[in-house]
Amino acid sequence: MKPRSLLAAAVLGLFMLQPVSNLAEASTSNATKVGAKPAAKKPVAKTTAKKKKAAVKPTTRKAVAKSGSKSAAKNVQRVAVRMAPAAATTALIAPDTEAADVPLALDANGLPELGSSAFYIVNPANGEVLLERNASAVVPIASITKLMTAMVVLDAGQSLSEPLTISSGDIDTLKGTSSRLALGTTLTREEMLHLALMSSENRAASALARYYPGGEQAFIEAMNVKARLLGLWNTRFHDSTGLNPANVSSPRDLAKMVSASASYPLIREFSTSQERYVDVRGRMTRFGNTNGLVKSPEWSISVSKTGYISEAGRCLVMQTWLQQQPVVMVLMDSSGRYTRTADAKRVRKWLEQVAAHRMAAAPIRREG
Repeated sequence: MKPRSLLAAAVLGLFMLQPVSNLAEASTSNATKVGAKPAAKKPVAKTTAKKKKAAVKPTTRKAVAKSGSKSAAKNVQRVAVRMAPAAATTALIAPDTEAADVPLALDANGLPELGSSAFYIVNPANGEVLLERNASAVVPIASITKLMTAMVVLDAGQSLSEPLTISSGDIDTLKGTSSRLALGTTLTREEMLHLALMSSENRAASALARYYPGGEQAFIEAMNVKARLLGLWNTRFHDSTGLNPANVSSPRDLAKMVSASASYPLIREFSTSQERYVDVRGRMTRFGNTNGLVKSPEWSISVSKTGYISEAGRCLVMQTWLQQQPVVMVLMDSSGRYTRTADAKRVRKWLEQVAAHRMAAAPIRREG
């Protein structure tokens, strides 16, 4: 055969082999999509599992044992986070703003699905328990502590116009939180109390304890004595701020504490005020309320306090008026920044629906 004929045959052979190669590649690609699971899927499943595991809070907190006494740590019972069914997961996701509306999802018993691990909703006027879950669980309470701090301060009868100065003893060395009350800031006891309740200012709460007769240790002892007098048997205090995770209580105890604090006019006023300007070393500084619901005209709140440390999660307690009745809400260990306020809105919606059903089912009274 001539050399030119051989070259032409080789080129033709290459063109004939090319489609076969492409077909083989296409077959392999289709097998990956339709057939067995791709190799990359296994590590993806592992990653998802890790994320899901990280989202569930552990039932014990090492920091409690480190920060509090051993006896106090033994009393801390972390409640397990209740995982919502897949269908209700979307309903439990908090909105990205406290002002936004939230959907209401009901469980099989017609009760609202809430994102808080432990809660206790009660009518303090007649003692009727409206909702509860893990109401006896003893958990860290974070800055809910400041309600007791305020009661002890007011019970002492010290002058509210006395100037108190922020010192190095008020700096948070436990959690490393910051504060806009710089060292050397001098405010009256009344202003410190206002900022502690409204803005949850830790340095203000610390200063209130330091200026108590006998100092901080005497103040903490007075807090625990007050707890016993109120019948708060599952409640213990180790500081005036709530930064110490050994400050523990149960939702049922906290409902009693909220009701007791509601009898103090200044606590009602300071914990629900929207803002206050104070002179911080020659500069007027604005402080706002940590509970955005106090700004809403839809709510009538008489006592409010928020709290957060990692061991406690996000917490909210308040006394409000719904359907012309007082209602105390205790919402503990909420995941997500706005879940606690979203839960409060869900409870309100549910109570409004229950009240509407009761009114519709009530017998019609006929005169004469």
